[in-house]
Amino acid sequence: MKQEINQLLPADFHPSSRVWIYQSNRPFNGQESAEIQEQLDQFTAHWQAHGTPVKGWGKLLFNQVIVLIADESMTAVSGCSTDSSVRIIKSIERQYEVNMFDRLLLAFVVKEKIQLLPMQQVPYALEKGFIDENTLYLNNTVLTKGELEANWLLPLKESWLAKKFSLA
Repeated sequence: MKQEINQLLPADFHPSSRVWIYQSNRPFNGQESAEIQEQLDQFTAHWQAHGTPVKGWGKLLFNQVIVLIADESMTAVSGCSTDSSVRIIKSIERQYEVNMFDRLLLAFVVKEKIQLLPMQQVPYALEKGFIDENTLYLNNTVLTKGELEANWLLPLKESWLAKKFSLA
């Protein structure tokens, strides 16, 4: 699955390109997904930093997770251009009545689908076998394209959560 995701990422973006990940508290349906992808395409096509175009990329993955990438090898992303990216996400939140900023809602890949768990429910899910140490975790703390490729989809036992839940 990691390989499939990495093949979707833009090959011509530098590994140090900045990454922002936003996960929705629910999956989007087919029409919503198409509309959101169109909005992301429009946003990245016109993304600017102080009037200079930003080499940007945006994709809705798993019908639930938005990944934005800015290749700063040409144009550095400023506070204003970061704010504009947050505005598009907040607009999507309002338009589709979702929460894209809940950092305590953790995402796991279970049976090829995203399953969200509040952090406090992870021990219960482990105990009951809903997830295990090999379940893929979406490590939304990655900051660069290189980290996204290497460390976004991780077995739970290799993530920062392993120590927190005594799996390491």
